[in-house]
Amino acid sequence: MKPGAAPTRRRGAVLEEAILRAAADELTDVGYAGLTMDKVAQRAGTNKNAIYRRWPNRLALGTAAYRQLTTTVRAPDTGNLRDDVLELLRGANRHWSSPLGTILRELLAAAGGAAELLAQLPEQTPDATAATWLTILGRAVARGEAAPEALHPRVATVAIVLLRNEFVMRGVPTAPDDVLVEIVDEVYLPLVRQRGATPH
Repeated sequence: MKPGAAPTRRRGAVLEEAILRAAADELTDVGYAGLTMDKVAQRAGTNKNAIYRRWPNRLALGTAAYRQLTTTVRAPDTGNLRDDVLELLRGANRHWSSPLGTILRELLAAAGGAAELLAQLPEQTPDATAATWLTILGRAVARGEAAPEALHPRVATVAIVLLRNEFVMRGVPTAPDDVLVEIVDEVYLPLVRQRGATPH
């Protein structure tokens, strides 16, 4: 709000959008560690009570603001499974290695075991993740690259789970490309191909 301007009373979705935009800007500028209700209220031109009525704590607000900054991941369609999987992994690796990925890791660390909060993060929901991976695996089945038995959520998502493990368990700032290739060639593709193999 400009100095000297008459205050306009915002309500509902308009005020909520202003708060989320301010919180997203704060996240981008200072990360989750620097996010405060005071600074968001100041930037949004409102008071802390208006924020607390919508988000009970800093973590809930930070999660909602992070969602404003992310885009939906589209399933690649390169024409073969190996390239599709590598493209998805490389996209995830770039995201998790970026400043936005740093915010995501801060939110995940702050959330601890709060499953209901993690479910609000688009790329963290098991259903959303599985849907993207089942899409590319389903296309591979249609092309004859994989057997229908491979279409299982745990099989479909094993590559992204292994990559996430590099960040969460090993604490790497980014995964080298040869690690991504290894996940695909040594684990993912053999697992997918083995699912449809006839036992001897």
